[in-house]
Amino acid sequence: MTVAITDVVLRDAHQSLFATRLRLDDMLPIAAQLDDVGYGSLECWGGATFDACIRFLGEDPWLRLRELKKAMPKTPLQMLLRGQNLLGYRHYADDVVERFVERAVKNGMDVFRVFDAMNDPRNMKAALQAVRSHGAHAQGTLSYTTSPAHTLQTWLDLTEQLLETGVDSIAIKDMSGILTPMAAFELVSEIKKRFEVRLHLHCHATTGMAEMALLKAIEAGVDGVDTAISSMSATYGHPATEALVATLAGTKYDTGLDILKLENIAAYFREVRKKYHAFEGQLKGYDSRILVAQVPGGMLTNLESQLKQQNAADKLDQVLAEIPRVREDLGFIPLVTPTSQIVGTQAVLNVLTGERYKTIAKETAGILKGEYGHTPVPVNAALQARVLEGGAPVTCRPADLL
Repeated sequence: MTVAITDVVLRDAHQSLFATRLRLDDMLPIAAQLDDVGYGSLECWGGATFDACIRFLGEDPWLRLRELKKAMPKTPLQMLLRGQNLLGYRHYADDVVERFVERAVKNGMDVFRVFDAMNDPRNMKAALQAVRSHGAHAQGTLSYTTSPAHTLQTWLDLTEQLLETGVDSIAIKDMSGILTPMAAFELVSEIKKRFEVRLHLHCHATTGMAEMALLKAIEAGVDGVDTAISSMSATYGHPATEALVATLAGTKYDTGLDILKLENIAAYFREVRKKYHAFEGQLKGYDSRILVAQVPGGMLTNLESQLKQQNAADKLDQVLAEIPRVREDLGFIPLVTPTSQIVGTQAVLNVLTGERYKTIAKETAGILKGEYGHTPVPVNAALQARVLEGGAPVTCRPADLL
């Protein structure tokens, strides 16, 4: 069984390693070589790239998509879509979701990985249905996390709900690198045993388990995995493409990719990356603190930057210790955009003010009120009562109120 490789070098790699700053001008010179590799897909859009193009780079994100499609016509282009949040940080109405997906397909997008930060399938439904209605590949997502509220059955139930909604494949998204190899084997095995669905795995390298998790998932029957070209891999990012290609070469899982072609691409990014040194995080090697804090790769660099700007860089360990406590108060929600930013910001406030919840951020209040969807377990009742001020929480699909 050949394993399909999705390379994330044009999207999540630089989002995780240097704050989503990679410019189109540094993508296009290598695009033809990327297109010639034979990847299952290339992730190149979505996530934070839309925001970064406008906010930091002065680029038109739609032009970026069109130019990449023109430069890489053979390889399916893939994006990360935040369900009802699209590429923003709040819910949008269904007609906006439909129109956005229609324009993304029109401009060249082929594969949409659709996730919701709360793992609430109601928040993924409109986007998934829009993707399929426009003839693109709809990939539903399990945003993997661990907590007393999460069991194997949690993921099997969500898989079933996504299949009922209608998807072409399922992705397991391990945004914090906390999926252990044995848990990966069990999860993939059980999903494959129960459902007829193409399954993909995305892991971050932050804790040092990602390569092992990918290999055990492959042994369990996963169909595709995400990697990043070696010179844009590891630390906050992802397992190296070449390492996995070499590991699987000559086995029944052989990817069929040419490692010499990959090395030429790695050499290019080895030089390009030097331009973005100022945006690199501080992590060297792995960070075992993330096994507890569960902070996604991109969030760690943002936290470091946020604290540095407030002359509080020495508070990082305290913030990382506070994050799991805030997460528990908010119903053990997964930490992925936008919930990772919300929990991180609240943890920073709790530490810097010296008093937990002396200030409750607007977005934290939104989660407590139910404005983002169902939480895995009920939120802290006292905090919820404080923000509701006698009102009632939102229990319907949040977008139904738009």
